[in-house]
Amino acid sequence: MHVTVIGTGYVGLVSGACFAEYGIDVTCMDVDSKRIEKLEKGEIPFFEPGLAELVTKNANAGRLHFTTDLAKAVDEALVIFIAVGTPSRDDGSADLSFVDEVAKSIGSRMTGYKVVVTKSTVPVGTAERIHNLISSSQTTPHKFGVCSNPEFLREGSAIEDFMRPNRVVIGADSPASVAIMKDLYRPLYLLETPIVITDVPTAEMIKYASNVFLATKISFINEVANLCEKVGANVQVVAKGMGLDQRVGSKFLHAGPGYGGSCFGKDTAALIHIGEQAGYEMKVAKATKLVNELQRGRMLDKVRDTLGSMKGKTIAMLGLSFKPNTDDIRDSPALEIAEELIKEGCTVRAYDPEALEESMKVVKGLVACKDAYHTAEGADALLLVTEWNQFRSLDFGQLKTVVKSPCLIDLRNVYDPEQVAKEGFYYVSVGRPPAGTRPT
Repeated sequence: MHVTVIGTGYVGLVSGACFAEYGIDVTCMDVDSKRIEKLEKGEIPFFEPGLAELVTKNANAGRLHFTTDLAKAVDEALVIFIAVGTPSRDDGSADLSFVDEVAKSIGSRMTGYKVVVTKSTVPVGTAERIHNLISSSQTTPHKFGVCSNPEFLREGSAIEDFMRPNRVVIGADSPASVAIMKDLYRPLYLLETPIVITDVPTAEMIKYASNVFLATKISFINEVANLCEKVGANVQVVAKGMGLDQRVGSKFLHAGPGYGGSCFGKDTAALIHIGEQAGYEMKVAKATKLVNELQRGRMLDKVRDTLGSMKGKTIAMLGLSFKPNTDDIRDSPALEIAEELIKEGCTVRAYDPEALEESMKVVKGLVACKDAYHTAEGADALLLVTEWNQFRSLDFGQLKTVVKSPCLIDLRNVYDPEQVAKEGFYYVSVGRPPAGTRPT
């Protein structure tokens, strides 16, 4: 079987490399010729642990190919995955212009039976839309199938998520499409991976429902954290007590500055819009979105409350990507917080192991630093925003020699408050009482 993946962004490239690791012949196609040239040289356009090695291995084995030639990519493949971007419009709806363009191109170049599969996150009804676009674009009629096979990849652990998923969802419009898709995922049968076979609209809804539910868990625990601060409770212990109930689960119950990245915000807005189009108000999704927007402001309030006057203060910001183990800064809470601090007259010194260079292009006035200790030089407060592993075991003795004021504002609750206080630092976190002596 030959597979083509159209789009070499995060989802497309990871999917293509992992299918090749299954032993399948894969072509990754993109209209960006510079990106394809770099991929052919083994240069990966974003950071994802293990991906560069996987791409090189399978390219050298002759299973993974790159091209800008759509006609060639369509002709060779039995299964064509659409993995292009679906960014949010101003009204929250998903912009399907890239999907539409690809569907028309596939239709105009189709010479035989194909299964066209959406990997991109798309609203309910998109598969039907793709079917109509392909049909209307064909010069000679050919039969084809359309499927929805949503991805559930977490940035930072995407390869493990693809190779050992907790489920595979396949929404198909015919038994022939189901058979081909099941054959494609045959390597997972040995792992006894659950394969959910359903109709296409249900598969499209599963993706949105999954992501918005996880986003809701994050917003809920942040609301609990805010209440804990008012009543003197400890949100970490609350979350542990909740998570031990298997009906709740411990995942995504970590208080902090709110969710970011390319999925949760976009998908929550899209689900709200899908509801509006269907004449149903998604009240919980709306509340999830609102709480997340307000949470970033509450993190800024922590800095203001700790330092008093902001103008002229130096903030050492640790972490810029929206989560660790990725260079993705899309909708990153850190960047929004940094921009506001600079607007209020602060100097923001910053360091991130992977996202620093790109962040400097986005946030004007950010001072780039080479590591955590360089970042801390002359700082009135350390602000830990992204919990990279290297920030989990800082040497507070060394930090104390370079900071202006021993103050740590930990927006990810990485440290034990009393231990940090014993090191001579004033410690502020999320949903827990502060510890130590507030600097004057």
